[in-house]
Amino acid sequence: QVQLEESGGGLVQPGGSLRLACAASAFAWDYYTIGWFRQAPGKEREGVACISNSDGSTNYADSVKGRFTISKDKRKKTVYLQMNSLQPEDTAGYYCATSVSCSGTYLSWGQGTQVTVSS
Repeated sequence: QVQLEESGGGLVQPGGSLRLACAASAFAWDYYTIGWFRQAPGKEREGVACISNSDGSTNYADSVKGRFTISKDKRKKTVYLQMNSLQPEDTAGYYCATSVSCSGTYLSWGQGTQVTVSS
């Protein structure tokens, strides 16, 4: 059974940092790639970053390259999204999801965690 739970969201000032966590069930961890997405009110969902289950390779949206870093902790079965130099446009609900590959269809989703960047 695939279960995902996000945490780490909150309110931060522009230029600040947050680290999001996506805790995955053992099944999800063993078989699936995990990606981070975000969606702001009135906007389409955007893929933010992905880390491959097969080789650990990573992909990032152009809008976050150089500021966000995705990583995983095998022991904790958790994928992290370190977000630095946050800007108001990064304000959104952030969700993790599973797929067979970074470019595949994402079928299972967590409940999300809210990130608000504001002074």
